[in-house]
Amino acid sequence: MSAAMNDPSILHRTAADEEADAKEALQNFENQRWISWPNEGAFDALDEQYDSVHLKVKGSIPSWAAGSLFRTGPGQSMVENTSRGTHHVSHWFDGFAHTHRFDIIQPPAGDSATSVVYSSRGQSEEYITMVKKHGWQTSVSFGQRSDPCVGIFAKFMSIFLPQKVNNNVAVIANMPGLDSSGGRRVGHRTGLDNVYITTDNSTLEKIDPETLEPLESAAQQQLHPKLKGPLSCAHAQKDPVTGDLFNFNIDLGRKATYRIFRVNADSGTTDILATIAENELPAAYIHSFFLTENYVVLCVPTSHFGWNGLKILWERNVIDAIQPFDKSVKCKWFAVDRRHGRGVVARFSTPASFFFHSVNAFEQKSKGSNGEEITNIFLDMVEYVNTDVMHMLYYDILMNRNQDAIEDLRKRDKYKTSQPKLVRYKFALPALSQTHMGDYSLAAEQVFAILSPHAGELPIINPSRSGKAHRYVYGTCNRGVGFWMDGIVKTDVETRDALIWSGPVGHTPGEPIFVPRPGGTDEDDGVILTVVLDGSAQTSYLLCLDAKTLQELGRAETDFPIPIGLHGIHTPLGEPSVPS
Repeated sequence: MSAAMNDPSILHRTAADEEADAKEALQNFENQRWISWPNEGAFDALDEQYDSVHLKVKGSIPSWAAGSLFRTGPGQSMVENTSRGTHHVSHWFDGFAHTHRFDIIQPPAGDSATSVVYSSRGQSEEYITMVKKHGWQTSVSFGQRSDPCVGIFAKFMSIFLPQKVNNNVAVIANMPGLDSSGGRRVGHRTGLDNVYITTDNSTLEKIDPETLEPLESAAQQQLHPKLKGPLSCAHAQKDPVTGDLFNFNIDLGRKATYRIFRVNADSGTTDILATIAENELPAAYIHSFFLTENYVVLCVPTSHFGWNGLKILWERNVIDAIQPFDKSVKCKWFAVDRRHGRGVVARFSTPASFFFHSVNAFEQKSKGSNGEEITNIFLDMVEYVNTDVMHMLYYDILMNRNQDAIEDLRKRDKYKTSQPKLVRYKFALPALSQTHMGDYSLAAEQVFAILSPHAGELPIINPSRSGKAHRYVYGTCNRGVGFWMDGIVKTDVETRDALIWSGPVGHTPGEPIFVPRPGGTDEDDGVILTVVLDGSAQTSYLLCLDAKTLQELGRAETDFPIPIGLHGIHTPLGEPSVPS
């Protein structure tokens, strides 16, 4: 099995292989097999492509996948010639924002070949100018290490400097509520009104969908005056039927205030669905949440900020402001009615853990012991046993340039605690008469937990299954051959089977995007699009896989490296898109 799992292949694994494969991946980490995996271009590519570049297509990409693939994420990781010399970004999540667009163009009549055009642009020019002026990142970051040359006074005064935008996490197309009129609808992006780039704060950056040029920044407070807190969630969610957008805002103070809100796609108006402020509910780092047909479900994981969130202002970064992980502190959950204005209808808990990404959530009815109807909510997420994974994502570790840091990870076993699991929880909503319940004595039941590499990160499903029961989850997996991502995995949550695609050594895939076949009836009838770095050649390609088999259908090649980035969306020809 070892040779099969570690070599380029499409590998079918069953539930019986799960524990052995997880142990083998950890052994690969321990043996440092990833040391020889070249991935510099995945995390530090500088070139911008303002002009469209026609890519060489091998094989074929289906014409029904035509549209635009937008991707964003960290790009440049250092700034030269600052007032203090060269500035090095510490953490991957703080890399300077870089957005990419792949246009998949339908062939003209009589031509069977789909073509692909690529362009890209950095979105952090003002931020980089600020770094050049001061010599360090004065704005709040995710994990920038302290500069010993920066004194306490300068650190304190930076609180009062204007915050520059470095949104580099996720993409929202056709964001309601911020534009008074529809945007341009041109070319093969005829369903695209606007594009915004988000991160885990309450600022959104609008970009030109054609040139990718930054246009303006907007605050959630422009949607509603009560959305004045600095923290939010990069992964806003849309109702797949109405297009209404949902998110939350966290305000800081003597106690944190969480506001869950909805932006109406038709009117552009914003409603506060619930306001939650409790003495025992601190502000936390939360990257995503859950949406079912009738409820918004928020999980507050065990990633609490010190000083009720105000420690962020002093530390000037998220990681150092998070309190040490306490396994006795449970995750707190809230189910919020999004249909009838009832606010929080249930509170419940799960054991201490951390997560970046929700996968999907859905409702199912059942009968209770007395014949009463019960609504069960199922919640799928990629879970970690603690917050160690945040510390795995420093550039020194990802790019293998600090042996002391890497050895520290090994000694502390952080690579073990940083392995993800695909977890499903089930929670039975209490009867209406019990919705006043204020404690967290109710607990969700864990239905399954599928280990890595049979499950992975950056999870996606067929978007037609959003808010409904699903069978297949796609993600990036890690077999311990590369350091962070070295394969694409398709996980069957019914059988626990896994299908793993892996390329040659040094081929690092990014987030998979599912594009469904029009008219398809099977859940896995579609294609997977992912941007892959060939670390040995320092080039990249847009890879198109059959979503059923993970067999390659085609690829569009560049002669330069493209950072693998974080998240993206596919906007089909003439249709709006839903954020991943």
